Amino acid sequence: MNPRLYGERQEPFCGELCEERDEMEARIFEEVLALDKPAFGICRGLQLFNVLLGGTLYQDLPTQRTVERTVLHKQSPPYWEPAHQVHISQGTLLYDIIQQGSVPVNSYHHQGIKELAAPLTAVAVADDGLIEGVTLPDKKFVLAVQWHPEFSYPTSDFNFALLKSFVRQASR
Repeated sequence: MNPRLYGERQEPFCGELCEERDEMEARIFEEVLALDKPAFGICRGLQLFNVLLGGTLYQDLPTQRTVERTVLHKQSPPYWEPAHQVHISQGTLLYDIIQQGSVPVNSYHHQGIKELAAPLTAVAVADDGLIEGVTLPDKKFVLAVQWHPEFSYPTSDFNFALLKSFVRQASR
């Protein structure tokens, strides 16, 4: 995501930008919210939801974020292997779908949520405190996760449950 969208200038470690993609996704997300259609964000999707609703990102986790307990957020293949644990808050949409308080997830990102957008609720965090899941409680089904359930669903019941839940909501 272009850091300009959250009031920052692009740092050299940010990575390649695609303003056309940012603009297209912003327009689609705006329409999805206006119509209260289901939305499920994966990795960049979580970052997109956060930025478009007023939050900010770390442009590069290893460079900009110092924490006492480090977690591997950019693993090497195979991507279906778990890289770290994520802790899920009970009483949330994500918990209702997964039915577990902690799950092992893959991880392939160098950016993440710095400041959570006010309308969003953090529903999952990694051991280092990085937000890994969010919902938009005033909508029927707006959920985003930082990991990639599409890489690991054949070997992971909870990831398959996430994907099935979204498909079910979208088919209504």
